[in-house]
Amino acid sequence: MTGCRVDVEPHLYEPGDYGLWEGLWFCRPPWKHSHGCLGNGTSHHKVTEHEDGTITASPSILIQTSVGTWHGYLERGIWREC
Repeated sequence: MTGCRVDVEPHLYEPGDYGLWEGLWFCRPPWKHSHGCLGNGTSHHKVTEHEDGTITASPSILIQTSVGTWHGYLERGIWREC
């Protein structure tokens, strides 16, 4: 899925959205049950911003909630599930 960089508060993100909010990278994987935070100093993710405005987060993103798990990658704005 091709993600979309947005400039709105993270609680308004749709699946696949990502953006920078108040100095922190946030994303919502293409999974309806989660929001995630990247690059906030406590995360294990490195976020690289590319010339075209897309981002790459590494390593892979793992989100576990009470309703399930999503594991995958965000590379140059493209979401890919493991």
